[in-house]
Amino acid sequence: MKELLEYKLFAVGNFSITVWSLLSVVLIFILARIVIFLSAKFFRRFAKRRNMDKGRLFSFLLLLRYFIWTFAVMAMINALGINFTFMLASSAALLVGLGLGLRQIFADIVSGVFLLFEGTIEIGDILEVNGMVGKIEDIGLRTSIFRNRDDVILIIPNHKFMEENVVNWSHNNKATRFIITVTVAYESDMELVKKILLDCVVQHKHTITDDTNFSPSVRMAKFLDHGVLFELLFYSENMFRIESTKSDIRFIIWHAFKQYGITIPYAQVDVRMR
Repeated sequence: MKELLEYKLFAVGNFSITVWSLLSVVLIFILARIVIFLSAKFFRRFAKRRNMDKGRLFSFLLLLRYFIWTFAVMAMINALGINFTFMLASSAALLVGLGLGLRQIFADIVSGVFLLFEGTIEIGDILEVNGMVGKIEDIGLRTSIFRNRDDVILIIPNHKFMEENVVNWSHNNKATRFIITVTVAYESDMELVKKILLDCVVQHKHTITDDTNFSPSVRMAKFLDHGVLFELLFYSENMFRIESTKSDIRFIIWHAFKQYGITIPYAQVDVRMR
């Protein structure tokens, strides 16, 4: 048995790979997979009992997976008889060159670690990046998957989230306030307009109306040349498809205004000829 384990499968100079070193690599790989599986199972149960946020749990498990695989790869290299310290020292110049050429990739990886560790951006969050609104589908170590409202998948480098202004609509509350503006003629009954707007917004299933902290409201915002501008403020959890929700509410308002004889004016320009 000893002779079989010490049998050389590959040899170059002083370096050789034996049956035992190859088996060690396989065992380390299997052990790492088992540790990752058992750790994930344990922490999922723990998170379920503590009602931990799923995004935070995913970030923690992803970091744990990277951590375990890093040590597993180092152990595999050592099991093959390769001096890890010597390998790094002998390839220092190469590593410096690679570092200069791949500095943007390293910046993305560091940014990914911060995103996963801090939890400021999590899977399922609705973000606004450079004026584009979308949902985070996945957070990787270097890039993240971002799906916009047109269901187009974008692969965004993680450093973008660290260097640019990003609006996280989901960070503090699951409900966000939105505004619909509408202009009515001056001869309209303003109190009736307010009542109609509030009645219209509560008819939509994606607006929050049963919580006093998120109650809809109406503001008379501005007196314009051609009418009075109203703002309908409401809260919704349907942030990703909010434009469809706004469109539905506008349709409801349009039909209600026609029913009650409320006029939506348009700008007019009087031209006098001399």
